[in-house]
Amino acid sequence: MHWSFADTVLVGGRIITMDPMRPTAEAIAIRDGRIVAVGDESVVRDFRGAATEVVDLRGGVVTPGLIDAHMHPIQGFELAVGIDFGGVRDAETFLAMLRAEARRVADGRAAGGWVRGWNIDYDVFSRLPMTAAAIDDAVEGAPAFLMFFDGHTALASSEALRRAGITGGRRFGDTSEIVVDEQGRPTGALREDSAFDLVLRTAPEHSAAEMRELVRGLLGGLAESGITGACIMDGNPGTLDLLDDLDRTGAGLPLRLVSAMAHNPGYDEERTQHYLAQRDRHGRRWRGGLVKLFNDGVIDTGTGWLYEPDTHGEGLNSFWADGAEFERVVQRYSEAGFQIATHAIGDRAIGTTIDAYLKAGVQSGRGAPHRIEHLELLADRDLARLGRTGITASVQPLHMQWRKADGSDFWAERLGPERAALGWRVRDMIDAGAMVALGSDWPVAQTDARIGLAWARLRREPGAPDAPVFEPDQRLSPYQALQGYTVWAALAQGDRDLGVIAPGYRADLVVWEDSPLDVDADELLDLPVRTTMVDGRPVYAASAA
Repeated sequence: MHWSFADTVLVGGRIITMDPMRPTAEAIAIRDGRIVAVGDESVVRDFRGAATEVVDLRGGVVTPGLIDAHMHPIQGFELAVGIDFGGVRDAETFLAMLRAEARRVADGRAAGGWVRGWNIDYDVFSRLPMTAAAIDDAVEGAPAFLMFFDGHTALASSEALRRAGITGGRRFGDTSEIVVDEQGRPTGALREDSAFDLVLRTAPEHSAAEMRELVRGLLGGLAESGITGACIMDGNPGTLDLLDDLDRTGAGLPLRLVSAMAHNPGYDEERTQHYLAQRDRHGRRWRGGLVKLFNDGVIDTGTGWLYEPDTHGEGLNSFWADGAEFERVVQRYSEAGFQIATHAIGDRAIGTTIDAYLKAGVQSGRGAPHRIEHLELLADRDLARLGRTGITASVQPLHMQWRKADGSDFWAERLGPERAALGWRVRDMIDAGAMVALGSDWPVAQTDARIGLAWARLRREPGAPDAPVFEPDQRLSPYQALQGYTVWAALAQGDRDLGVIAPGYRADLVVWEDSPLDVDADELLDLPVRTTMVDGRPVYAASAA
C-alpha cells in the first residue's frame, strides 16, 4: 500500500541495532523520521516506492546515534575563554603562554583588556604557588581570570580581585571559597561557582548574538564523531530561551537536546517557583524537565565530600551549608515531576544522594530514574544500592586522562593509593545492575565521542600502548561502551525511542566506515564517520576525498 512506503531505505551495509531481539540486520526503512522496518533487504523491499530514496551504504556499518550524556555547551563558552592550556603541565610553559597572551591583549585591546585562559592542569601548580602573586608579573598587571580543567577552581590576578572588590574571605550558602592566607588576604585561588562568579561578573561577556553562534557551531560539530544528542548539565530559564531561539531560527538545532536547570543552595521561593514553571518547556529538538543539583565539589581541591578525610584532612563537607535543604529540594522537584541529576564525586556525596533519592522516590515524573553524575569514588556500601535502586550512573571515564601512574596527581594524592584504586568503578556498576550513561563533560574533556569510547575500553590514553592502565578490571567491553553512548544514555534521560535501531524508534543514526565494536580501541580515534542522521536526515556527511 502507498501509505506504507518509506521516505528512505538504507541497504548494502551492516546494522548494529543494540536490540537484543535482533542484534544485527542488513537494511533499514525510515518514514517521517522514524524507523518502520529493520531486517534483511527482502523485508525492506516492501517499503520501497517510486519516491523512496535508496541509500547504498557501500559496506558501511550503522549504529544508533551517539548521545553525550553530560556536557556544558553553554556554560562552557562562559568559562572556556582565552588560552587553551590543555596538555601543559610545567610552570615555565604556562607562564610563557600567559606572557604572550598578556602582550596580545595589551597590543590589540582584545578581550576588554582581560587575560583569560582555561583547561589548566593542577599539575602546573605542583611547584608554582596557586596565587595571584605567581601570575601578576606574567600578565603585566592586567586583570586575569584562569579556569582549571574541571571548572571548579579558578585563579584570579591581583587586578582582577581588586576590580571584583574581593579583599578577604566571605561566607556563601555553599562550600564555595575565596582562599585566604594566614593574614586573611585573598590568595587569588577561588573554589566553586559562588566565589569565582564574583570575578566573572566584572569581566567582559559574550553578546547574545556571539553566544548563539558559538553554541550553534559547537553543536553542529558534534555530529562529526557520530553524536546525535546530548544532555546539557547546567543552565537556567535563559538557557531554555537560547535553545528555543536556536531551534526556531536558521536550520534549527542540528541534534536532540535535553537541558537541565541548575538549582543551587539558597535559591528563594520566587526563583524556585519560576524554575518549577519551566518543567514542560520544549521545542522541536529540545526539552527541559531536568534539574541539576550539586552535592559536592571535586576531590582535587578537597571539596569532594568523603566518608573519611583526604590526606590533607579535608573532604568532609557537603556542598550545602544546610544538608537538610538538599533533601528538601530533591523532594520538591521530584514531587513536581522533574528528573533530578546530582553532581556527586566523593563517596559520601554519592551515598547521601542515594539516600535523598530513596526518600523522594527514585523514579521521576517522566518515568526515568533520577541520575547521579560523575561518581568518581564509589564506596562498596553504596555500590549494591546503586544497582538495586535503578538510579542511573552518569560517568566520564575519559576524565582519568589527568591521572598519573605514580599517583602524584592532585586527585590520587588526596585519596592515597588504596582509595584511588576505587576510582571510576564503571564495570562494577554495570555488574551490580546499574545503568551507566557515558559522556564528555565538555569543556572538561574532549567532545569527540570516539575518545570517550576508547577511554571506557582502555582506561589509558588511546594510541599509547605503553601508557599506564588505571584499574584494568574496570575496562568495558566494546559493546558495553557503545551501550553507554546509545541505549543506556537514552534511557538515562527517559527516551524509550532512542538509542536502538528498531521499528518505532527515531531514526537518529551513524554510518561508520567500519564497526566500532570490531575496531581496536587504539584505532577508534581514526575510525571515520561517513554520515550522521537525525530524524532520518543527514546532519553531517564526510567530504568525498
